[in-house]
Amino acid sequence: MKLFRLAAAAALAVATVGLSAAAANPSIENAVRARKAQMQLYAFNLGVIGAMAQGNATYDAATAQSAADNLVALASLSKTIQWPAGSHVGAAADTRALPALWENLDDFATKYAALGAGAAAMQAAAGGGLDGVKAAMGGLAGACSACHQSYRQPQ
Repeated sequence: MKLFRLAAAAALAVATVGLSAAAANPSIENAVRARKAQMQLYAFNLGVIGAMAQGNATYDAATAQSAADNLVALASLSKTIQWPAGSHVGAAADTRALPALWENLDDFATKYAALGAGAAAMQAAAGGGLDGVKAAMGGLAGACSACHQSYRQPQ
């Protein structure tokens, strides 16, 4: 009976250490799911503002500001844990991230910073009128496009 308790305690200790390690080092699949969720949130908020800029939705200052604030918050998230090495097309399931991203991390960081700057410009403009939203949209959309053209596999 003592041997059983000792073995059970050892198994529990190993499992606890394993769970702690998994929590500290998220799996590649979890990282891919997290960044895809982040991209969906970008798309949703850009869609809200973009519809206003294109005249497909009535401009509403509070809604535009909320969406822009969300974009700034999303762009401020650390990219390090959501973009682990080995989470590209061919190495991980359900991703469109190209291996070139990890081969050009400095350029990726520059493009990610441009996204943050574009989001901040939209945040500054969003509540001030439709003309400001339209003016800020080019820089924000351009930042998204620049990264996707370089580092995302086409569908």
